[in-house]
Amino acid sequence: MVGTLEWTSAAARPHLLADAVAAAIGAVPEGEVAEIDPELADTAAFCERYEVPLEVSANCVVVAAKRGGEVTYAACMVLATDRADVNGVVRRHLGARKASFAPMADATALTGMEYGGITPVGLPGGWPVLVDEAVAAAPQVVIGSGLRRSKLLVPGKALVSLPAAQVLALAL
Repeated sequence: MVGTLEWTSAAARPHLLADAVAAAIGAVPEGEVAEIDPELADTAAFCERYEVPLEVSANCVVVAAKRGGEVTYAACMVLATDRADVNGVVRRHLGARKASFAPMADATALTGMEYGGITPVGLPGGWPVLVDEAVAAAPQVVIGSGLRRSKLLVPGKALVSLPAAQVLALAL
């Protein structure tokens, strides 16, 4: 197991998942969930309190890509030790003139997930899920559950199998 948490089947505990995540968790049958203190959902505090190494934790950032007055959204998965190259790799990959982190209100409204718990599992259809090579190669990563009060533990390869997932060298 990872850290000091009690991990159990995510499919068996849908009350610990955002509605969109609970509806999509079948795509990640090996996913496990653990309840946490919602005040400790942010990566640094979470990893310290629950003894989860930063290199086992992955963050999901929602990016707003703009071109010709149109905005499209994508999710980027990078290890907590890295940062996504939003203005370079992500912007070019999405064919955008400008790319930036989506405003919190937009990210939560569009995903139906809580800020600090956004995850690639259960994102709106058609959103690209850009997975950094290190995340894809990880035996297991801790990610959001859609809620601040829990975390998911999934194999990196499971994220690659999500709809619209693509593996790229995203990390700076």
